[in-house]
Amino acid sequence: MLALLLCCGGWAPSVRLVAQDTVPAGFGTLKRDDIVVRFATEQLEMQVLPLDEQVIRLLAPDTYQSLAQLLRTKQREIADAARRAAVPNPTLVMVTFFGIAPQARFSPEDVNITSRGRLFRPVGIVPLSPQWSSYQLEVQEQAVAIYLFEEGISFREGLTVTYQGLSNDSWTGALPVLDRERARVRARAQRGPT
Repeated sequence: MLALLLCCGGWAPSVRLVAQDTVPAGFGTLKRDDIVVRFATEQLEMQVLPLDEQVIRLLAPDTYQSLAQLLRTKQREIADAARRAAVPNPTLVMVTFFGIAPQARFSPEDVNITSRGRLFRPVGIVPLSPQWSSYQLEVQEQAVAIYLFEEGISFREGLTVTYQGLSNDSWTGALPVLDRERARVRARAQRGPT
């Protein structure tokens, strides 16, 4: 349903799901913490969450609905950013910066992803919080945005997220969790709602 809603605005989801890859929404049990990639510097913490349908459909129903609603409400801004970047089908990732020190500075453009041996830099950013444009956070403040990357990032394989010289390949460890949950979601869907 999300794919249909997103396509109606002239923007298509980042991954075209084929029948064997599609898992139904509403049957997942994973939490965001199960799949988020985390970083920490002396000044801030950062979380990177893929917004790919193949991933977010594995999340608990309330989390999936929240993210799906967010994508619906930001559809126009995402489409505009994709058009400006000339990337018709961007890969979407949510990035959150948390301040853990006073006046913590963050650099949005320094978030990169390496997938299948290729470095992906953000081609667009859709801010979700007012603090985003200040590039600075106080303790416990957060700044959140949806990042757009070119097509080609695979969330079904290992990848590395980098930020200012730090790298994190913990996504590789999440792959077995995602695969097990994908099988469970299909089994739950066949049994039907409980």
